[in-house]
Amino acid sequence: MTAPPTRADPALLRPGRPLYEEVRAHLTEGIAAGRWKAGEAIPSEAGLAAHFGVAIGTIRKAVDSLVAQGALVRRQGKGTFVTAHDGRRLMFHFFHVVGEDGAKAYPEVRTVSFERARADAAEAAALAIARDERVVRIRNVLALAGEPVIVDDLTLPSALFPGLTERIFTARDNTIYHLFQSRYGINVLRTDERLRATLAAGAIGALLRVPAGSPLLEVRRVALTFRDRPVELRVSHVNTARHAYHNTFGKGDA
Repeated sequence: MTAPPTRADPALLRPGRPLYEEVRAHLTEGIAAGRWKAGEAIPSEAGLAAHFGVAIGTIRKAVDSLVAQGALVRRQGKGTFVTAHDGRRLMFHFFHVVGEDGAKAYPEVRTVSFERARADAAEAAALAIARDERVVRIRNVLALAGEPVIVDDLTLPSALFPGLTERIFTARDNTIYHLFQSRYGINVLRTDERLRATLAAGAIGALLRVPAGSPLLEVRRVALTFRDRPVELRVSHVNTARHAYHNTFGKGDA
């Protein structure tokens, strides 16, 4: 059985805050600090209740909150685990482009550029960092059934990803968010997206193999970790000639 967490800094406790929120704060800090790794079980509800000196119902409410947030996942008969950002989670939570028949397929990802730069005004605002702060910009092309369908432009705050190189990024053996989680302890819990229609131009049209002026869908996504801290800005251009954006809100991780 996984050991209970050590006592957190008393400064984290807020007088008058509901007990389940205090427990949730301790568990959140433990996950963020890497006490429980991706895919690892947290202590049992009974163990946590004994450790914190609260009722199991209080623990359950705190855990339920983190499950709803996407930080934890329950597995019937096995326990509660830190969510792992593997291919399955990508397909069901973060990848919303489907074929004409509605079927999802895992994309083939090719990195076409990786560079270091300084944040422009739009990037700084989206990532809650100072303008001209160092960032990493990455461009990927995502293909489905061998056809380029998406151009992804990622912007990452360099301070959150020390030592990230193109070799480390392209040599990952799992999803991008799994790399964030396993190497940098950054758990992407949710994303905030804005969609709009746009037209193909320049390099994006060439990478998608469509004529200039072809209609595309632009998806502007900010990935958020604990306390809604932005960790990634991603602008995607999608060729919807034979694909569509499909997101079923409220779908669980069954």
